[in-house]
This record gives sequence, structure tokens and C-alpha cells, in this order.
Amino acid sequence: MTLLNLDFLRENFTHNQVTKKDVNNNKYIEHVKVPYRWTHGATDLTLGDGLLIYSIIHYMRAKTVVCLGSGGGFVPRIMTQARVDLYDSQIFEGNRDYNWGDIGVTYVVDAANGVGGNIDWKNEDSFFRKTFFPRVILDTTENAYYNHFVKEDIKIDYLHIDAGHSYEDVKNDFELYSKILSPNGIISIHDTDISFEKEYIVTDEIKSDDHQEITNGPYQLIQELKENSEWEIFNFFNNGIFKSKPSSTGLTILQRCKN
Repeated sequence: MTLLNLDFLRENFTHNQVTKKDVNNNKYIEHVKVPYRWTHGATDLTLGDGLLIYSIIHYMRAKTVVCLGSGGGFVPRIMTQARVDLYDSQIFEGNRDYNWGDIGVTYVVDAANGVGGNIDWKNEDSFFRKTFFPRVILDTTENAYYNHFVKEDIKIDYLHIDAGHSYEDVKNDFELYSKILSPNGIISIHDTDISFEKEYIVTDEIKSDDHQEITNGPYQLIQELKENSEWEIFNFFNNGIFKSKPSSTGLTILQRCKN
């Protein structure tokens, strides 16, 4: 046995379930790999760095969680499951409704403009949206910040930054959204391991045009933040530990230093 339900993981997190018909017009379910899961080091049966995100949300009892950018909805479905599991493990109480009850909400912000990669969940009947029911904001992260989060006076318990990957984009997202963190808020920034970019190998999941210097901007921001005494920083890099196995493109965790 394993602590993780591998069938549940494969059917809901590392794959989308797509209904198709065979030659006899009978319906069947096909499991399709979630796009960009490889950037998290995830495979059919492992969450990769998604397990870190799940664990932090669960441990910190995070209710309001925000994902900036998500090509396949991989991280926000993990965010939602962590909140649901907090209820089922009797930490959260009240109404179990995914995004309108007492267990918090998962926001996904994406401009859906094809810059930096396409999303596969724009339609409301996508597997991701009809299974995990996120609150979706189809706009730039900057517009969403001012027009939604600030206007609604929303405080964020867990923020995942994975939208624009230029230094300017990542820095702007960090500087804006870090202003509305809750007192114990956590930030994760994806694609921070510059070594992955230098060594990655094209495979059936990693196409040659899928990986275009995506770590440069996030890496540069983290190097800069190391000089900022306001933040505690921890890099989770596993590239090269098992050279023949998938690895994450890097996940960096940040929290404000406690005085």
C-alpha cells in the first residue's frame, strides 16, 4: 500500500478524462496527460513538486489560494484538493462546497492569450473546471490584481506565481500580490532552477518549443530577493538527483521573516 491513492492521482491530477466513442459508437473514457505537468516533475503516478504545494497548503491551513498562470490546471487542482482534504480530516468545518462554502476558494488567473503557452481548460465543461470548480479570472495578472483582488479586499493565504516568465513579469506579479498576503501567507514561484534549462532533454512530453528560457526571469528574481532581508527563501530543486527520471523545473518557497 501507499499513502497516496495512485489510481485517484492518475485519474484526476496527472491526467484529464476525455469522453470518446469507439467504432461502435460506444462511449469510453480516455486518460490524456495534463499539459505542462512535466515542468513539475510529475508523471502518471507522481505529483512531483505538486506534493510540496499540497503539503504546505494542508499544513498552513490555507483557505484562499491563488494560482497565477496555469496551462493545464495542474497546480490549482492540487490546491483545491488540499482544501477539501482539510475539511475531510476535520480541520475545516461548516459547508464543504468547493468554492462557495467554508473551506475557502481556489482562484486561477490567466490571460488565455497564448503567450507563454496555451491553456486547455478555458471552456467551462473542461475536465479541470467541471471537476474542481475553480474561480477563473481570464485577464492579465495586473488587471486581476486591481480589478478583483484589491476591490474585493481579498487576502491570500497561498500564492503560486507561474504566469509571465520574463523578469519584468515575474517581478511585477511578486511585488503586487505580495502586498495582499495574509499574515502567515506563503508564496511559491515556479521555474526557478536555471540548471534544468541547461540540461533538459526533449521527450514525448517535453516538446522542443515548450521550453524557451522559462527559468531565466524567475531565477533572476530569486537571486535578487536573496539580498532582501524581508523574505525567507527556500529552493526545492531536484534536477540531476536521478538523471534518468523526470525532475521539476524548480519551485521556490517564500515567506516574510517574522520579527
